[in-house]
Amino acid sequence: MILTKRNEQRRFFRFAIVGAIGAVVDFGLFNLLSAVLHVDTVVSSVISFVAAVLNNFLWNRYWTYPDSRSKSVSTQIIQFAAINVIGLLIRTPLFAFLESATVPVFEKMLPSNFFFSATFLGHNLSLATAILVVMMWNFFANRLWTYNDVKSD
Repeated sequence: MILTKRNEQRRFFRFAIVGAIGAVVDFGLFNLLSAVLHVDTVVSSVISFVAAVLNNFLWNRYWTYPDSRSKSVSTQIIQFAAINVIGLLIRTPLFAFLESATVPVFEKMLPSNFFFSATFLGHNLSLATAILVVMMWNFFANRLWTYNDVKSD
């Protein structure tokens, strides 16, 4: 298994930190678009995802996998983007499903004068769950394809 090796554990830790930074980009842009600018939530989710992917590629290329240089930047970004498109195909229906399930639950559970609205909480819980699922896909797929030129010793 990849994560049994110390270097891979360090890479996963860095990948997770990059993912956390990407999540800030993702959540920040998502909430700006959906809550402030009133863009449809699924559209906001896709736009924020693309911004986070670009952010994450740069951090992963130069910090998580600085020893991955046998491939050109263009090759790696195409591979990284392809894996993330699959991630988007996982994330979008998962987000839409979770959103439709969580918002009504929060509407029933929370008082109407609660600090955060049921919609806001439902959207963000759905997005957080989708991000965690896709992060696992992204790490393993990118490690095995995009950054397969890095030794795992």
